[in-house]
Amino acid sequence: MRKPRAAIIGLGFGAEFIPIYQNHPDVEMYAICQRDEKRLAAVGKAFGVKKRYSDYASVLRDKDVDFVHINTPIPDHARMTLMALEAGKHVACTVPMATSVDDCRRIVEACARTGKKYMMMETVVYAREFLFLQELHQKGDLGKLQFLQASHQQDMDGWPGYWPGLPPMYYATHCVGPMLGLPRKDAEYVSCFGSGTIRNEMVGIYGSPFAVETAHIKLRHSDLSARIIRSLFDVARQYRESIDVYGSKQAFEWPLVEGEQAVLHTAKRPEHEIPQRITVPDFAHRLPKGIQKFTQKGVYDLAGNEHLSFTQGGGHGGSHPHLAHEFVRALVEDREPWPNAVQSANWTCVGILAHESAMQGGVRKDLPSWTFTS
Repeated sequence: MRKPRAAIIGLGFGAEFIPIYQNHPDVEMYAICQRDEKRLAAVGKAFGVKKRYSDYASVLRDKDVDFVHINTPIPDHARMTLMALEAGKHVACTVPMATSVDDCRRIVEACARTGKKYMMMETVVYAREFLFLQELHQKGDLGKLQFLQASHQQDMDGWPGYWPGLPPMYYATHCVGPMLGLPRKDAEYVSCFGSGTIRNEMVGIYGSPFAVETAHIKLRHSDLSARIIRSLFDVARQYRESIDVYGSKQAFEWPLVEGEQAVLHTAKRPEHEIPQRITVPDFAHRLPKGIQKFTQKGVYDLAGNEHLSFTQGGGHGGSHPHLAHEFVRALVEDREPWPNAVQSANWTCVGILAHESAMQGGVRKDLPSWTFTS
């Protein structure tokens, strides 16, 4: 059997993945797609990709394309995913899955109907910090999980297009994913409060006034809850995607400032010995040799600049090659990727419903049953 052939859609952040697929032993980096033909030609030339499309529909008509990796603006994700599934293509898509509960449902139903695989490419659940926590949890070092929290705070002033005024929780999967992914539980319901206000000229774009949205999630079939904090505008904070996990034996806290060490707390030690600053290890050894180097540096340096979404946050914790590897192996092994469509819908719907809750003063919002994995 030939290797699955990849088509990357969108060449801003998406171009980060071209060399990863080119150096992966189990996939063929086949085609790229970008509406701006000048940029399409430049990226194709820089990476030696000969099959180039400026029209997405043409990609979907190409019978040699096995899957699309979508890296387009957030409002396009659901539409382009559904088009690809109906055209018989597997889909990897950057976050979030969609911006409405109905669109998430349509994608889940389309996957079930077509038999095609879908993976939301959530960076944090493949970042080295999450992989480290996952290893501690699996070994029992954390003890019983007692509480989880995550934050994603980012100043997005000056970002183009649909970003100004975007409700913070619409882009919450970087927080939600690790909180549900570590214990491997679904969200059952969520309650969220808004705080502060953004500038008037941005409020009217989405009708969302809040500078900060803070949600509590109840995990299904569990005694756990999780807290997430999101802000995008008019909040003084260095970029931060953080995970804090509290167990009965050990707890992990993300650094307050980029570049500092994380802190691991160990119970029952003398008080001054409980906290220990640690260096989180890299997990490149889990990957094929050809793509191990991509956990440590950006791979897209055309015109001398990496994409801003990569440079903010230190390169997404080395997650990009892990994401690509998981999806490729799911195709090769004919299994569901993690997260698959149902899991991705649960994670995405938490944010959508959290914003609805905030707009209604914090009322409880139940996750739809079709987002439950068990």
